Amino acid sequence: MKRAIADNQLLQLVEAAIFTAEQPLSLQDLQSTVLEDFAPSKKKLQAILAQITQDYAGRGVQLQETASGYHFQSRPELSEFLAKLWPERSPRYSRAVLETLALIAYRQPITRGEIEDIRGVSVSSQIMRTLLDRGWVKVVGHKEVPGRPGLYATTAEFLDYFGLQSLSQLPELTTFRQLSLAENEAGAEDGMAATPPSGRQESIV
Repeated sequence: MKRAIADNQLLQLVEAAIFTAEQPLSLQDLQSTVLEDFAPSKKKLQAILAQITQDYAGRGVQLQETASGYHFQSRPELSEFLAKLWPERSPRYSRAVLETLALIAYRQPITRGEIEDIRGVSVSSQIMRTLLDRGWVKVVGHKEVPGRPGLYATTAEFLDYFGLQSLSQLPELTTFRQLSLAENEAGAEDGMAATPPSGRQESIV
């Protein structure tokens, strides 16, 4: 038997769930976990999320929807100041890693050999391992040519990290590379890791 829940209580529960979750929560995630005893309609839940978004407008944190669902994040324009909370120096991504990631994002699915042809230099196993370990790319199949090389594509984690709901929201390739490199260089000057566009501070490895 499903229980009734007032709109203000529903808003509080959804807000608390997203705030405390370690990963973004989708509508399905919310309905199958914290809301399974109440079963609000999808329309009602979308209205609640819109209300939360409005409530946080103009504040230091905001509700952001990415590929995996909803999560709270600090505003990107505050990243420079919030970085002071993490004074230790973190390793940063190299230009080669960022260029390889950009090519996978914009040309996927793509093989390592095709990436090397475009960049004009070899792509080390360490570069690919870094992107795979970070969860930003994965092998989605094999190209039907001799050797059947792996085809690489980006993941939902990649979209979440860059605050995107889908690949259609990617900026122009040159803009993406400039943003990534600028963040990386800014992090080096400050002795900090680059801060992702989503406003979440993370270590770069």
